[in-house]
Amino acid sequence: MAPTAYVQPIADSTSVFKADLFKGKVLFCTGGGSGICRGMTEAMMRHGAKATIVGRKLDRLQQTAKELTAATGQECLPTQADVRQPATLKEAVAKTIEKFGRIDFVICGAAGNFLAPISGVSENAFKTVLEIDTMGTYNTIKATIEHVRASKGAYIHVSATLHYNGQYLFSYHPSSPISLHRKKLTISDLDPSCSTGTPYQVHVSAAKAGVDALSAVLAVEEGPHGVRSNVIAPGPIAGTEGMDRLTPKNTGADHVYHGHPTGRQGDVKDIANATIFLFSPAASYITGQVLPVDGGSEHLRSQFFPYPQSVLDPQSVAQFIKAKM
Repeated sequence: MAPTAYVQPIADSTSVFKADLFKGKVLFCTGGGSGICRGMTEAMMRHGAKATIVGRKLDRLQQTAKELTAATGQECLPTQADVRQPATLKEAVAKTIEKFGRIDFVICGAAGNFLAPISGVSENAFKTVLEIDTMGTYNTIKATIEHVRASKGAYIHVSATLHYNGQYLFSYHPSSPISLHRKKLTISDLDPSCSTGTPYQVHVSAAKAGVDALSAVLAVEEGPHGVRSNVIAPGPIAGTEGMDRLTPKNTGADHVYHGHPTGRQGDVKDIANATIFLFSPAASYITGQVLPVDGGSEHLRSQFFPYPQSVLDPQSVAQFIKAKM
């Protein structure tokens, strides 16, 4: 009888780290109104931090701030800004200083993404993603660095695993057990057997590579000033907008997922836990690093090698691709 796959449980940061770990500290988070960055912000607040969440949709930010405060008992300031516009970020920083008096931690998490082949991405669409992800990170650093220096704080930049070992998002092979039982291809059919590049993600891969480089340089330049900078690179995280759009319904984070050594998909709590650690004194000797939080999938090499079917036949993944002409 074959052994049952062991599924690594999802831990809650409050069961591992002290509840008042970040008491008296202030977090500034771009993209904190929803998704992964909201989860990161909530975790910091659960451990005592006050927070400013930044985004373009003020109504969403205000609702999120109310919910986070109700859940954690900590103050949360919703501030409208566009990371592509430095002046709005500077205003958000000024409001944070006026409200809380300091900034200790910064999460650069604003991002934009869609699926499209190189031939289908317009110059404007490519530029927009770089402006949000790469330039947005740069602008956020510029707007906050004075205050993070003063507090000898730290940065976390949210990247991705798309440009590391080239995850193949839309695997299809006639003999694949997955393909035999499913007509529609989804991100759950991830096959990490490719070693360079992720199809339909040229814009995001380029933008996130820039984010990684920015973090490394920031760590080197600001280290002598007491500032640390690291990257968290999430793998597939269940329950997020992107995963919900690309996975079958009724597929949760708790199901056995043989694509990962941990036996499950990622959860926002996994990213939150990494955030708490990297911002904590326990990580004081860690800077300039990229931490993939992907269940170890980057190290796998599948027995199936479906490439180049879905590149040669775009119609097989047409339902997921947005042409940006």
